[in-house]
Amino acid sequence: MGILTAQDITKSFGKLEVLKGVSLDVEQGEVIGIIGPSGSGKSTFLRCLNHLELINGGTVRIDGEAIVENGVYKKDGEVRRICRKTGMVFQNFNLFPHLTVLENICIAPMKVKKVPRAQIERTAMELLARVGLAEKAKAYPGQLSGGQKQRVAIVRALAMEPDVMLFDEPTSALDPEMVGEVLDVMKRLAADGMTMVVVTHEMGFAREVGNRVLFMDEGIIMEQGTPAEVFGNPQNPRTQDFLKKVL
Repeated sequence: MGILTAQDITKSFGKLEVLKGVSLDVEQGEVIGIIGPSGSGKSTFLRCLNHLELINGGTVRIDGEAIVENGVYKKDGEVRRICRKTGMVFQNFNLFPHLTVLENICIAPMKVKKVPRAQIERTAMELLARVGLAEKAKAYPGQLSGGQKQRVAIVRALAMEPDVMLFDEPTSALDPEMVGEVLDVMKRLAADGMTMVVVTHEMGFAREVGNRVLFMDEGIIMEQGTPAEVFGNPQNPRTQDFLKKVL
């Protein structure tokens, strides 16, 4: 069993069935790219993996511990503890506008993990230096470009020392010239062995960095394989049609 396992996940919003029995087993150090058209269930699936969306049926395990088993959730405190092993990076950064960059990064480790301020500030500064933003520690999110905000959001997730990083279309809100700086940070994370599940429209990233690529449509995984298999020789007609339009 991998570090992150989803079995037969179903999710509906009212009468709309968004996920129809999706399963995924992610091994430690693996980078999974999830591609597919808008509305195919990709982001909803990602949000179900760390309890941002409640599932209707199925099982999710993080590091061998179930947060939900056959549609039944553990107690809230247990779920929160297990979900801390995942870090999440959103489309729209979700930084606190009234806090500095440094405060944005330090607040969760201090409040949730009770890490002493001096210790987490040191860690935060090291992480900011890694993404080329040490000089922005005292700036506010409103003073940053989109690419800088997203790099701060990645550092904020890393500061919690997660076992798995989940990325929900991390470059889709960025101007084209800023996409590269965020993808570069993600490539370095992958090279350092971080386990990552990335919902993305960046086919080049999925092809270059992913160990596995999943094509989702209509709430199911239609096809999966290595980047060479999925991009070079897709088997499913729906995958073929999608890739023809985006490549």
